Order: sequence, then C-alpha cells, then structure tokens
Amino acid sequence: MRLEQLRIRGLRCLTDIGIALDPAINVFVGANGAGKTSVLEAAFLLSHARSFRSGAREALLQRGVSQLSIFAELRHADERPCRLGLGRDGARWEAKVDGEGVTIGQLVHECAVVCFEPGSHALIAGAAEERRRYLDWGVFHVEHDFLSSWRRYQRALKQRNSLLRSAATAADELFAPWEAELAQSAHQIDRQRRAYLDLLRPKLLSSIDGLLPELGQLELRYRRGWSEDVDLAQQLREQRGRDLARGHTTLGAHRADWSIAFEQAPLREHLSRGQEKLTALACMLAQAELYAERRGEWPVVCLDDLASELDQAHQAAVVAQLTAARAQVLLTGTEVPQALRELSKRVFHVEQGQLTRLL
Repeated sequence: MRLEQLRIRGLRCLTDIGIALDPAINVFVGANGAGKTSVLEAAFLLSHARSFRSGAREALLQRGVSQLSIFAELRHADERPCRLGLGRDGARWEAKVDGEGVTIGQLVHECAVVCFEPGSHALIAGAAEERRRYLDWGVFHVEHDFLSSWRRYQRALKQRNSLLRSAATAADELFAPWEAELAQSAHQIDRQRRAYLDLLRPKLLSSIDGLLPELGQLELRYRRGWSEDVDLAQQLREQRGRDLARGHTTLGAHRADWSIAFEQAPLREHLSRGQEKLTALACMLAQAELYAERRGEWPVVCLDDLASELDQAHQAAVVAQLTAARAQVLLTGTEVPQALRELSKRVFHVEQGQLTRLL
C-alpha cells in the first residue's frame, strides 16, 4: 500500500499542511524540532490510533487548538483507492473511511504503518506493555476475530477489577460470571498470539541474521500471563483473595509478555543499546514482511532519524531491503542519508511546521 496524499491540521507544530507523496522514498529534512517527526506521527496515528511518541495525548494538539485532523488518500496494491480520516475534538476520536463514519478498528484495519524511531529500543528493553502492543497489532491484521475477543476480554477485566475495588467479600456469585468470560476470551487471545508468533518466527530469524549475525542462534520466548498447567478460571478463583487485597487482576492475557534471547546474549541486559535498536528494527522488518505475505502488500514504513540511529552499513542494508520490496518509505533526518544519495526520492524541507518540496 502507499499513501498518495496526506493532510495534517493541528498536530503539534503542524498547523495545516498538505503533502503529495512519492510511491517509493520520501525524505523529510530540517533542523531538530522543525516538525519532521510529526509528519511520520500522523501516518502512524492512522494505523494505530495512538502515537509512537511518549507523553500525554494532549501533547498531540497544537498549543491553543482544540481539534486535530489527519486525512489521507491511500492506494492498495490492487490499485483500490481509499480515503481515510482521523479527527479529534476534545477527548473524542472520530474515524472515517471513504467519507463514512467507522470504528477505530475499521480504520486501523484499512491502513498499516510500521515505524522505527529513537524510542524503538523499548520494544526490547522496556515494559511488557510495549511488546504486547507490537504483538497484538500483528495478530489483529492476521486474525479477523481477534478484536472481538480482545474487546470481550477488556470488558470482563474492567468488571472484575471494579468488583475487586468495591466488593466487601470474594463471593462466587459476584465474580464467577466475569471470571468465566475473562478466561474464555483469554484462552482465545492466547491461541491467536501463539499462532502469530509461529508465523513470525522464521521472518524474525532471517531478519536478525542479516542485522546481528554475531549474536548467534535466536530463541523467541512467550509467557501467556498465567500458569500453563491450570485453567485460567480456576486460577482466578484461587487468586481472588489476594487480588482483592491488591485491587486489580494479576493473572490473564493482559499480563502476557514475549522476549528474544540470543546464544551469545541470553539475557536482554547483555545487549548494548545499539544491539537493542537493531533487534527492534529486525522485529519491525519481520512484522512488515509477514504482513506483506499475509495481506499481499507491504505496510508503509516510517524511519525516524535513521542516520543517527544506525551506522551507514546498516542504513544501506535496510534501504536495500525496503527498495527490493518496493515498500513506501517515509524517512526523516537533518540531511538526506548517504544510503539514499543515489536513489530516486522525493525530498521535503521542514521548517517551523511548514513543508517545502526540494526534489
């Protein structure tokens, strides 16, 4: 897929800009703080309904503005056009596809964007929540009924947590219905996550081998969030008293995690910051390749500040892979990276939230 037009209003320092994008490589250059990353952020928002940058949601809005909107004209590999819109007025998000109001899930299903940026090492070294997001985004685009299972799970989890904070006793008649729903949907989510990781593993092995061959054999580990030996409903019942004391549910699919261990670095603490970044990059590329295999088209690939994150050899390797795959790339930097100097591309200069096309 490729983004043909992108219109952004009220996002951070971008007051109102419109961009006609190249189907292959697009480079946004300018000084730090000029607004380059916000362009990539806009594309990412259409695909995830959240930013890849940390901080409060309110920071997305331009100062003094109460609304933001992102519009895109997208074309799929089969040449099917699609118009996308995401707007926020106050705390409420609205999504549109081809002019019709849709759910956020429907919007995200239509548009796929992956991103490698300075904070990507958190996928390897950060909290489990970041790894669950990565995993669930991939499952969502492969398993059609994943979203319904995830929503059922979240609803049951919310109800059980509410009971844990308000109930005076651990009465079975109060908790059992929600625990049954929680367990049923959790087991479905777990099966789908495992199946996705099985599909991802060979892509990841290949990607890692190309970027970090010195670390040896890779092992992908997964923990589902509760004991493998006992049904979750039984474990929730047995854990109920302790969860009452804590005020929240301590077992379930929301506690899942996965990790990567290398033959030469069995613990993630053994990895340098540079190796963490390359591992995260390999994960992004593997997920993009799997998406392309299952959906018949590559997602849009965003690379934020590539030259400062990777050395020239790794930059060249990544650019070569994406060029061979004919993926659309949105890339930022203070200047055009060396790896792109000889390639056809569209270059934009960004200054104080304004864009000017240079090439």
